[in-house]
Amino acid sequence: MFTLKHIRKVSYPIFLSLLAQNIINVTDTAFLGRIGEVELGASALGGLVYICTFTIAFGFSTGSQILIARRNGERSYTQTGAVMMQGLYFLFAMAIVLFSALRLFSTPLMDLVVSSDTILNATVDFLNIRSFGLFFSFLSVMFRAFFVGITRTRVLTANAILMAATNILLDYILIFGHAGFPVMGLKGAAVASVFAEAVSLLFFLLYTRFTVDIPKYGLNRIHKPSGPLLRRILSISVFTMIQHFISMSTFLFFFIAVEHIGSRELAIANIVRSIYIVMFIPVGALSTTTASLVSNSIGAGMSTLVIPIIKKTAFLSLFIMAVCAVVFCLFPRAILSIYTNDPSLVADSIPSIYTLSGIMMICATGNIVFNGVSGTGNTLTALLFEIITLIFYCLYVYLIGIRLKLPVHICFTSEVIYFGLLLLFSTLYIKSGRWANKKL
Repeated sequence: MFTLKHIRKVSYPIFLSLLAQNIINVTDTAFLGRIGEVELGASALGGLVYICTFTIAFGFSTGSQILIARRNGERSYTQTGAVMMQGLYFLFAMAIVLFSALRLFSTPLMDLVVSSDTILNATVDFLNIRSFGLFFSFLSVMFRAFFVGITRTRVLTANAILMAATNILLDYILIFGHAGFPVMGLKGAAVASVFAEAVSLLFFLLYTRFTVDIPKYGLNRIHKPSGPLLRRILSISVFTMIQHFISMSTFLFFFIAVEHIGSRELAIANIVRSIYIVMFIPVGALSTTTASLVSNSIGAGMSTLVIPIIKKTAFLSLFIMAVCAVVFCLFPRAILSIYTNDPSLVADSIPSIYTLSGIMMICATGNIVFNGVSGTGNTLTALLFEIITLIFYCLYVYLIGIRLKLPVHICFTSEVIYFGLLLLFSTLYIKSGRWANKKL
């Protein structure tokens, strides 16, 4: 039986990993917030384009993680390594394709949707450098899937701390031009992020080589590319890949809508998004834990534990978010001052902080239950829920952002639509029990 203590034990290293990884976003936003609103806006749009691309790899790794966890629960340990190796082959090939696509098409595509030439040029400059990170982040995310799938998550903490420390140091040096380096501004933030991801991958390689039981997990031999195994991974992952991509693409659509309101509004949205991501970290860690524990439980023949796992994790997530919301509502100026020293920008951002705090109450449970659906292996069902939800989300964003041009804090209420519908659909599906006999 998985207790709250066990859930915390598995999720805590994932939480620290996500915290350290997102320090990259927080650091970039905080440093660039002291340079100008254009840099803030460009880093928001460019960063989201990069994340949209990265979510394809993340979606694949999530599906792989579900399969690794299932094999781990079945004690078929050598198969976990085989899944990991096929994933590495596939994601490296994907990195080449998507890197090329970004280099060729980012300028004409952004030109279609960005109204400001200044922000457009800065965004493209940022992306031209940031896209090199795909080669490192795509492979790193597969190592993460392997360690989460076998519930050996402590390594994620050390890896993420190292990556965050690298990014902070290089941000400080390159953005502002310290230690003999020229002032690079926005481009410096992109270079720092790429190097941080390279360090992360190197750490995973060394850790796996020297601390993992290589023969146990079938990593002591070279696995040739296997069409049947890759097809099995993709039968789960492809829906998760599409799901994550369209989810982040619609979030990019949100920022494009805000950019049409004004550059000040885009700067506010980027600051609040950074805070949103930090607040989301506990939910993200518990969501990943939910998917892994659900898949392990089904693999071990204990399907009756699935609903209790989801309930306990959702309760823990809701409690943590309630505490965070109170803190953010009590001290909004102190939190916003981390990101900018412009008093008017701080004042204009406060209403969005209040909106965000309310949203996280719904997010805290909606994302947990939704990841429970993915953990059962029914990723097609999860994708259908996501698509239906995002149709309503985009219509709402278009209405309040592009047509009515309402204030940013009103635009952020679109997240209520998103997480509210996901919670409704996922709860009904889990209660139906139709997931119980899914074979992977």
